[in-house]
Amino acid sequence: MESLSSLLLPRAQQRKFCTVDTCPLSFSVYGYLPNKGANIFFLVLFALSFAAHTFQGVRSKSWTFLIAFAVGAFGEAVGYVGRLLLRKDPFSRQYLTIMLVPITVAPAFLAGGIYLTLKHLIIVYGAKFSRIAPRWYTWIFVACDIFSICVQSLGAGIASTGTHPETGNNIMMVGLSSQVATLVIFGVMAIDVFLRIRKHSGSFNASTATLRHSKKYKGLLAAIITAYVTITLRCIYRIAEMAGGWRNKIMQDEPTFIVLDSCMCLIACVVLNFFHPGFLFHESQAVMKAEPAAAANDTEMVATDTERTSK
Repeated sequence: MESLSSLLLPRAQQRKFCTVDTCPLSFSVYGYLPNKGANIFFLVLFALSFAAHTFQGVRSKSWTFLIAFAVGAFGEAVGYVGRLLLRKDPFSRQYLTIMLVPITVAPAFLAGGIYLTLKHLIIVYGAKFSRIAPRWYTWIFVACDIFSICVQSLGAGIASTGTHPETGNNIMMVGLSSQVATLVIFGVMAIDVFLRIRKHSGSFNASTATLRHSKKYKGLLAAIITAYVTITLRCIYRIAEMAGGWRNKIMQDEPTFIVLDSCMCLIACVVLNFFHPGFLFHESQAVMKAEPAAAANDTEMVATDTERTSK
């Protein structure tokens, strides 16, 4: 047995050849066995949130938001399956991939869902309060989000194979940094819109007054802000985690991961289950449909008055 260990251990020092029989747990990427109870807890709650978002999205026909949050919640659930599998073999590259790719990418889908809401919030108050056409918020930020998803997926895929972990880590850093930059710019533009709305509080869209004064609308605003803050905090944490390279102290600190990644993403998913924006999308669509009709009526009235005057 000793002779076998003397052959295996030098080879195991390269770490990519490690197994549970030849290397200490500290040689694994995370340096610990994921807590069983905590990871089952998050797996179940993300799965329930996924089911709820799917049901709510289908019922309200909020297809784009459904894709964003259902995929995000589902990805988180899959990631926690991967973390539970790592308990069996913390050196498995397959289990690491199942964990790393979904948990890295899923929050970008959640951010994409948050970006979708700004356009509809502006329409409810009045498109005139925006410096750009409301639809541009969706196109610009969702495009940036797709870029971030692609880059992070590529980096996580490369890193999890173990062949070029530092290269994968650097690519993931680019994706995460672009995501944080997008979130910050989105926040700045949302604050700008809010300040313009507040400045002209007496000239809101009259047809949406009942909605704007409702408790569910105010609850939705609070939920969107909460989801935005939690996803931003999570992304900042992930940059700090990845900045130290593989097996750094932050990466191997599970309680910090649970608080700043697991809890942050779960809060974002759940608050938008309780205050799903489906009703907001329907209201803004009704406003968009009514505006061309109103404009057409105004044009017809002007034409009629002109005709009468000429007679």
